[in-house]
Amino acid sequence: MSQENGSFGVSGTGDTSGYGGLVRIKHSAGSSERPFGGYFDEVADDLERAFPEFNDAIEKIVVDRNELTLYVKREHLFEVAKKLRDTESLRFEMCMGVDGVHYPEEDGRELHAVYALLSLTHNRRIRLEVAVPDSDPHLPSLVEVWGGINWHERETFDMFGIIFDGHPGLTRILMPDDWQGHPQRKDYPLGGIPVEYKGATTPPPSERRSYR
Repeated sequence: MSQENGSFGVSGTGDTSGYGGLVRIKHSAGSSERPFGGYFDEVADDLERAFPEFNDAIEKIVVDRNELTLYVKREHLFEVAKKLRDTESLRFEMCMGVDGVHYPEEDGRELHAVYALLSLTHNRRIRLEVAVPDSDPHLPSLVEVWGGINWHERETFDMFGIIFDGHPGLTRILMPDDWQGHPQRKDYPLGGIPVEYKGATTPPPSERRSYR
């Protein structure tokens, strides 16, 4: 459980600036207990049979809002991904993308990468989530496993600063190559750049209005 400040995650106020001074208590999901329900137990069992280091590789399994998330240690991420793709009873052939998340309050686990997986063979969906420290934001690239996430890894690198080791061309994809910082981190200045128009300049939101 932790406290979240600003408007992030708070709804119904109309404040989208991040300067609202709003506070909410955030609850972290703990490990779920079996039976998970549906096909989730089959996925966990089949992966455990296919991957002998399952208990060392998986930090926890969370079922929340009818979705299954496997929290994987980064040193086992690549092998877990290959098992999920190649094991006949699993066959998660597609990774729909990788998203970054920044939890500055999680000491030593500030940056998370979340992978949404789809099995076309079995019509199943699960997620993988991996945490790395801001001081060592390295993860193995999974482009070799799912080629379609090439640009997704680039975007996560660009926006959050997670470095995907082994990526064939890890460069920024949205921001200029010489851009300083990673715009989707929560400690990044919100709207701190003025917008230029012909004959006028509009100041950034952080200077234009405040809800303090």
